[in-house]
Amino acid sequence: MEPTKFLKKIYKESMQIVGSDDKIKTDLNKNIANQLSEILNRSESAKAVITVILTSAVYKILNPNQDIRNHQTSIPNGYSGRTFDSKYVTPFLKSVKFPAMAESGWLTRSLEQKVPYDKNYSGAIRPESLKKAFLTTIDFIEKGKNIDKVLSFLFQGLIIQRNAQQIDLAKPHNLQIATIIDLLTKHFDSKYSAEGASRLPVLALYAAYQCLVNETKRFEGKVLLPMESHTSADSRSGRIGDIDIVDEKDRSFEAVEVKHDISITTQLVKDAFEKFKTTQVNRYYLLSTANIDPAQKVEIDKEIERIKNIHGCHVITNGLIPSLKYYLRLLSDTSEFIENYVNLIEIDTALKFEHKTQWNNIISQM
Repeated sequence: MEPTKFLKKIYKESMQIVGSDDKIKTDLNKNIANQLSEILNRSESAKAVITVILTSAVYKILNPNQDIRNHQTSIPNGYSGRTFDSKYVTPFLKSVKFPAMAESGWLTRSLEQKVPYDKNYSGAIRPESLKKAFLTTIDFIEKGKNIDKVLSFLFQGLIIQRNAQQIDLAKPHNLQIATIIDLLTKHFDSKYSAEGASRLPVLALYAAYQCLVNETKRFEGKVLLPMESHTSADSRSGRIGDIDIVDEKDRSFEAVEVKHDISITTQLVKDAFEKFKTTQVNRYYLLSTANIDPAQKVEIDKEIERIKNIHGCHVITNGLIPSLKYYLRLLSDTSEFIENYVNLIEIDTALKFEHKTQWNNIISQM
């Protein structure tokens, strides 16, 4: 297989394994796993080491007869690790925002010695624990077993480390509402390996409410409650929606529940009523990116009317995108909405690196 395609394949598989757990999943023996963890823990300060390890592993899989300890053509029966790295591995590492050298991991004095990477290797890799981890891993790779698991372990670890990084996100100003809606739709609907995309429509609605509470007479004296954790159960937190607004006496005033890729049905309306039936909430919005199930529209309207009669709350069901369009038209400055949305993306713990960088990718394609 062509090296870049192979690297992308391992990367995609590792992304799926990591998912949203932020925990490396492996059945490698404890000793080699500990050595790999040492290398990962120093990946930022010792980019060359992890680059050489990855290059050696990929080359060995694609060229199983090559002794990858002989990393230079000047070494008998050697190959050019530097050339392979410069052409394939380092460019790939840069493309996925992993720690990477400017050109190659071999351009460091501690790794460019013209002797094999065996137990007698003279390169001054520091600290000693890192040198031990490096040489132990090279020996493990050379033996040719479970190299794919070594790559998976390292890729998973690098993905987890990258997910924890802060990213500067684009905040375009003075956009037309149609453009904003297009950007949001693309952000919501992009394909992601990790869970968390269902949080994006909630953040968009919350960003709109952050503007509305300061601009709309209906919300004078009302308080928009802080966002709850994505994993907080409504029953434990006492909240009745994904977004909650309370009045001057801390009573529920308005709430919004957001569904992603789930059509609104009669049962969803009934479930929502169970959440707020003991409160005095005035309005309850049930919004979905998948809109309303047209086959249940009549029954949904009947259930909404029943709730209105026995409780007094006005339940409003709608597609999320039409609602966002309406809210944006009420704002005096849509740039504030973009600012709010991006700020929420940056700090929300349910989102991963790919959710954040996809926003920048979409903006760059405008």
